[in-house]
Amino acid sequence: MASATVHCTNANDKQISYANNSSLQKKVLLKTRPFLEDTIKNMLTKILPVTCIKVADSGCASGPNAFLPAYEIMNTITRICQKSHHESPELQVFLNDLPHNDFNAVFRSVPAFNSRLSEYKGDLRGPCFIAGVPGSFYQRLFPSKSIHFVHSSYSLQWLSKVPKGVENNKGNIYISKLSPPNVAKAYLEQFQNDFSKFLRFRSEKMISGGRMLLILVGRSIIDPTSKDCCSLWDLLAKSLLDLVDKGLVDESDLDSFNTSYYYPCKEELREIIEKEGSFVLDKIETFKVNWDFEDDDCNKKFTFKKNKSGQNVTNCIKTITKPTLISHFRDIIIDELFTKYAQHVSEHLSRERTKHVSIVLVMSMK
Repeated sequence: MASATVHCTNANDKQISYANNSSLQKKVLLKTRPFLEDTIKNMLTKILPVTCIKVADSGCASGPNAFLPAYEIMNTITRICQKSHHESPELQVFLNDLPHNDFNAVFRSVPAFNSRLSEYKGDLRGPCFIAGVPGSFYQRLFPSKSIHFVHSSYSLQWLSKVPKGVENNKGNIYISKLSPPNVAKAYLEQFQNDFSKFLRFRSEKMISGGRMLLILVGRSIIDPTSKDCCSLWDLLAKSLLDLVDKGLVDESDLDSFNTSYYYPCKEELREIIEKEGSFVLDKIETFKVNWDFEDDDCNKKFTFKKNKSGQNVTNCIKTITKPTLISHFRDIIIDELFTKYAQHVSEHLSRERTKHVSIVLVMSMK
């Protein structure tokens, strides 16, 4: 993930670890498979024949999803090379995340990944080499002109830091309809700065003809206080206020806490990309998935149970927020906080089955 200070997905608590609570992220990766295949196919028409294709996965985290993009990329390359009668190139995959990501767990999964990969087309594929690259993706991580393809899923909405100037956002932890106008402006400016850095540093390391496929959590309308993006954080703020009322959290601690997260809209992303100028925006599209990963139109066996759905959503949010919450509040409040949160989410979902908005960006080097 992005923030180089505190934020990190939880890896130690098995019950709420990212590895055990990343089904939503997997669903998003599978839904974007057609974009990945089209982008890889388009890139290969520009660079084949080539000995080795180098891929960077920004914000890989750990757990079962860490190797899913690499697996899909390798298989897509193999299929395309077979059809075009080119020898399949070698693949070098750089898995990038913050230094305190559980890279040991990632590396322990490499043999299983290679075994699974060998089952597809056997010796017709080229070999795949895995490397870990610790560091924030808002800085330079690779040598110049060394990467062919950059992939990132559900990572770039994390900011490098909490925006400056949001100290007056009292009683809120993100942009809300009750936030002063300067709060939304500060969050947007921080995102503009971070995303511009990401684009600039990626452009410096990519070869001519390189491609990027980025997937972000976003919003579908221009209004930054829309329910697309604020409901999850409003409910967490409401849960913290419950603990303030019970005397478990100081009101001043709540007033000084804000998330390092931003949900952009397509218009904002397009403007940043055009202003930064390193990439051509080939495609930008949105799709929606339910907050509860089990609540899917394709899942015919699904029966809505508000408490079960509320807990599924809570486990996902707890996984990505617990380290930051502990660093600001106290560890002792976490269980009570997320018990309240699960209750609020359950009641919310019983009234409205809210969805996450995902934005898919496909870009090519100029």
